[in-house]
Amino acid sequence: MTAGRQGARGLALALVVAAAAVVSGCGSPSADLFVVTRTGAIPGAKLSLLVNDGGSVRCNGGPSKDITSDDLILARKIARELNGKDADHPGPATSDLVLPPRPGSILRYAVRLEKGTVTFSDNSKGQPPTSYAAAAFTRAMAQRVCGLVR
Repeated sequence: MTAGRQGARGLALALVVAAAAVVSGCGSPSADLFVVTRTGAIPGAKLSLLVNDGGSVRCNGGPSKDITSDDLILARKIARELNGKDADHPGPATSDLVLPPRPGSILRYAVRLEKGTVTFSDNSKGQPPTSYAAAAFTRAMAQRVCGLVR
């Protein structure tokens, strides 16, 4: 076999391998940032929202839907603050914070993260500021991305 043919075969093989890598989605999938489970006493309250660091969400187990860069930045901030910065600055998830609902509660949230879960209601006493951001983010994604009423 001539050198020209070997070079052409090598190039063809390299192209096939490269194409297979592209088709198979070479590389690691993005990690999930958190899952919010929302329940409540009103119609349409039930929601499971999986937020992925690749810039997508899954609503109630459905297909992935893209979110904006601003939404992703906010989701990362929520995850970072609930997980904590490091061992010297733990977030509420590291202690699996549970804040009970008070009378009149309408919505309940459980945010499951890498380091634990933060559970609170819309009117829980002593909520960390990030819980309000998580509730607002959940509502925005439910309405704008998932197409839900709430």
